[in-house]
Amino acid sequence: MTGAKVRTLMLAVASAFAMFTIPSAVAQKDRPASFTKDESIYAELAKAPKKAVARRNPLESDPEAVAAGANLFDQHCAECHGDMAEGGRKAPSLLAGKVQESTPGTLFWILTNGVVRRGMPVWSKLPEPQRWQIVSYLKSLGPKEKAPQ
Repeated sequence: MTGAKVRTLMLAVASAFAMFTIPSAVAQKDRPASFTKDESIYAELAKAPKKAVARRNPLESDPEAVAAGANLFDQHCAECHGDMAEGGRKAPSLLAGKVQESTPGTLFWILTNGVVRRGMPVWSKLPEPQRWQIVSYLKSLGPKEKAPQ
């Protein structure tokens, strides 16, 4: 490809990029004041399919599941979500009302599928019982009054 063709192609790509990003920027300006960054952080929870939302935690009555989930959380989640699930620079608080009010099935679905565009890995390779243990641990924390909604 010649230099002129490369420049023409680059201009076409830049033009297409501008065509899609400018309307997006304008649309963001038109959002209601109630739309905050925190709401968008937890928006992924609402994307769980109804079937996933309805799933019950098979380990919810297992007294050892919370302790096992705490250990797994320390190994796999604390680096981003903080030692006490309070959130950090890399990931949001899991003490927030939006998370704590979510069904166990929703949390399991998020764990399984991740939120790749936000940097949360897919944990589907973690055995299912271990994912449910993490859900048990998260649900045991309960919402904190100061946590962002």
